[in-house]
Amino acid sequence: MNDDQLLRYSRHILVEEIGIEAQQGFLDAHALIIGAGGLGAPAAMYLAASGVGKITLVDEDSVDLTNLQRQIVHATHSVGRTKVESAKETLNALNPDIEVFAVNARADASWLDANVPGKHVVLDCSDNFATRHAINAACVAHGMPLVSGAALCFDGQISTFDFRSADSPCYACLFPPNQAFEEVACSTMGVFAPTVGIIGAMQAAEALRVIGGFGDTLAGRLMMLDSLRMEWNTMKIARQHDCAVCGARSR
Repeated sequence: MNDDQLLRYSRHILVEEIGIEAQQGFLDAHALIIGAGGLGAPAAMYLAASGVGKITLVDEDSVDLTNLQRQIVHATHSVGRTKVESAKETLNALNPDIEVFAVNARADASWLDANVPGKHVVLDCSDNFATRHAINAACVAHGMPLVSGAALCFDGQISTFDFRSADSPCYACLFPPNQAFEEVACSTMGVFAPTVGIIGAMQAAEALRVIGGFGDTLAGRLMMLDSLRMEWNTMKIARQHDCAVCGARSR
């Protein structure tokens, strides 16, 4: 680290559990964020501010006026631009010390299979089950730590699936891909803006703990937030031996 970096990240370096070693780990890391919306916005901003050296943002959508109530990485003048280019501009202004790669595309199975390898952590900030399951399958296949978040109305949830451990459950252990569900979206149900901010910020914290190797992540636990009553609940989750996605992994 040069003198400017030592000053910029000094408040991290002063924290005993982080120190200069973990901060250098942030600078050397490459995070992949799927989704540049309500969750991806705060997650990307905190990772950029914290000095994660490379951030790849993937989203196929453009900024709409209705996004601005919660997607804080975008501004009014960004309406009509692609979300990834808008977010890249914000992140580069926040921290010119990092590299941001903007990918205006859908993160489908083939794209994920080609681009998950070589990263240090993946953050699922998407808004639909199909994409979440595709991300999970790619992370399982490549042994990549995955931080998964979701939010709707006043409800949020977050967990970390660390496939560097043979005992780690996966997203499909919790939400089987063949399970019947009714998918709802913010566009029809709405979302309380700070809820996505809380979950997105926690995703950044989880990603930094994964990269830096300090503290305890949410691996094996699902945290659920009711932001109407400001109550948290935690549920332990275990790997399912008959899971269609990770069941064949060696233990």
